[in-house]
Amino acid sequence: MKRILLLTLWCVAATTFAQLPKVNVKDISGKAVCTDTLSNGGKPFIIDFFATWCKPCNRELDAIREVYEDWQAETGVKIFAVSIDEGQNINKVKPLVDAHSWEYEVLLDQNGDFKRALGIQMIPYTLIVDGKGKIVYQHNGYTDGAEDELIEKVRELIQ
Repeated sequence: MKRILLLTLWCVAATTFAQLPKVNVKDISGKAVCTDTLSNGGKPFIIDFFATWCKPCNRELDAIREVYEDWQAETGVKIFAVSIDEGQNINKVKPLVDAHSWEYEVLLDQNGDFKRALGIQMIPYTLIVDGKGKIVYQHNGYTDGAEDELIEKVRELIQ
C-alpha cells in the first residue's frame, strides 16, 4: 500500500511544475500552434481540455464565461480551451464555441497528442500554468462552483 501511495505522489509531483510538452495542434482557424510556446506575456494562463459532446466540459466553460471578463481585468489570466474532438466532431467545435459565446483561444487537439503527452485520461481537465510556463495546478472533472477554486489558484500566483 505504501508503494502505491508513493508512486501516486511521485506521479503527481513529476507532472506538477513541469513544462508544457512540445506538440503541434491547430487553432480554430486552422493555423498550426506548438503547445510549448503557449504563453500569456508572463502572466498565468489556464488550459481547459473539453469536447463538444462532454456536458460537464460545456458547463465548466459556460461558468467561466460568466466571470472571464472580471478575471481578466483582475489578474490578466488567459484561457486556452483545447478541444479533443476527432473526425466529424471537429466540425462541431466552432459552431459550439460561437453558440456559447466563448471568448477563449480555442485549440484543436484532433489526434489527442497534447492530451496524451500530458497523461490526461478524463475530461474536463484543467491546468494552470504560471507566468514562466510551468504547470502548477491540475484538476479533472467539474462540479458547480469549481471555477472559484480555479481563480483562487490564479490569484495566488500573481501575489
